[in-house]
Amino acid sequence: MLTLSHKKLEVYTISLNLIKEVYFITSHFPAEEKFGLTTQIKRAAVSISCNIAEGAGRISKQEKKRFFEIARSSCVEVDTQLEIAIMLNYIEINEIESLNKNIESVFKILSKLITNLTTSN
Repeated sequence: MLTLSHKKLEVYTISLNLIKEVYFITSHFPAEEKFGLTTQIKRAAVSISCNIAEGAGRISKQEKKRFFEIARSSCVEVDTQLEIAIMLNYIEINEIESLNKNIESVFKILSKLITNLTTSN
């Protein structure tokens, strides 16, 4: 594997943990959700890390910001999908405390990165 700068970012590391937790939680979803909510939430979680990596690899601030915004949107998507899973009784809120903390951390850090890219010259 390449040794690239995004791998040193705290937000990237947290997003990888988020993926691990999403895969664990969704492994307990009903079998009929395999190609529905399970796939959707996994893709969104993976999208977070991939867009962080891609954004960090961009040269222009505008491109970095764009990919970080996409990553943040995927974070919101995962949060929404977890709400749906709770509503459908696939998981309990207390089962995803760590996952919720990771989502919140990723969202906050990405928001700060986006703001810094917006306000810096």
